[in-house]
Amino acid sequence: QVQLVESGGGLVQPGGSLRLSCAASGAIFNIKAMDWFRQAPGKQRELVAGITTAGPANYTDSVKGRFTISRGNSKNLVYLQMNSLKPEDTAVYYCRIVTLANIYWGQGTQVTVSS
Repeated sequence: QVQLVESGGGLVQPGGSLRLSCAASGAIFNIKAMDWFRQAPGKQRELVAGITTAGPANYTDSVKGRFTISRGNSKNLVYLQMNSLKPEDTAVYYCRIVTLANIYWGQGTQVTVSS
């Protein structure tokens, strides 16, 4: 069973940066999309950024210009570079990989933006 493991979360001051990583424990084939979601307390999980095998990356409006999603040299790696972080970015961040046959989710990593 393939598992996704996120890392890189933590506590950062407003204006700071973090880089989240998501790695698969095994090979994943026929990847269609790789995404980052987040869920803040009391709120629904929302799509933050996504990247497909063929198209450009897409971002929710609140993070455009601050966050960058990218794939690693290994096809089963995906990153989220987060700059100019704001307190409203505080949430648990999840990665998701969508293939032709499956959808994989990570367990989440906490990001807290606070002074």
